[in-house]
Amino acid sequence: MSIGKTSAQAAHASVSALEKCRKHNPGWARQWLQSEQRKIVLRADSLRELKVLETRAGGLGLPVAMVKDMGLTEVPPGTLTALAIGPAPSDKVDRVTGSLPLL
Repeated sequence: MSIGKTSAQAAHASVSALEKCRKHNPGWARQWLQSEQRKIVLRADSLRELKVLETRAGGLGLPVAMVKDMGLTEVPPGTLTALAIGPAPSDKVDRVTGSLPLL
């Protein structure tokens, strides 16, 4: 994906994860919104890795949002393009993402 497409997909994932967090853990959402609203963009090497990360994060009770693209521009419809984890305490998120490289 182009830089612009990647950025848009990350933004979609971030907003979706915040909405899920507001429903299931409003304290984490409120704390995140009142602080620096940290976002760290990391790279996964495969779709399989994204799915493993999604499962691990969900198993820890973290807000998770996977983006499935509509396929109107660069990728086929239904392509999984981004995964957001959080907002949540960084020590909990790091248990899932701590070994991933920065994008």
